[in-house]
Amino acid sequence: MALLERKEMKDCPFCNPDEDKILWKDDNVYVIRDIYPASPSHTLVIPFRHFASIFAATREELESITAALRFRKLQLERSLAADGYNIGVNDGTAAGQTIPHVHVHLIPRFERDVDDPRGGIRGVIPERRTYPV
Repeated sequence: MALLERKEMKDCPFCNPDEDKILWKDDNVYVIRDIYPASPSHTLVIPFRHFASIFAATREELESITAALRFRKLQLERSLAADGYNIGVNDGTAAGQTIPHVHVHLIPRFERDVDDPRGGIRGVIPERRTYPV
């Protein structure tokens, strides 16, 4: 089924990955660098199966996504010395999803890469980024 779905989505940039760009893979997902990185070594974890929402992922796909995130974080710990990470999914156009093939962002963060990082991913809605502590 996955191969048929990939053929049907020939215009999807994630359905037919370039093997030379894959950093890690298993039967369900693969890992690549984001071509428009928000920070150095910004990484994407992408299921091979074409589907738009993380909520449509199977248990096996979710386990593979977790394994891929752990693998990449360990790899980055040895080479990058990031101070933190943002992990996120844009699910739906209202959430900013522009490619209708689910993918998980792993974004390394560094001390002082922004003036005030408090609120993290809450910053997608700027007036809700901060809250009383």
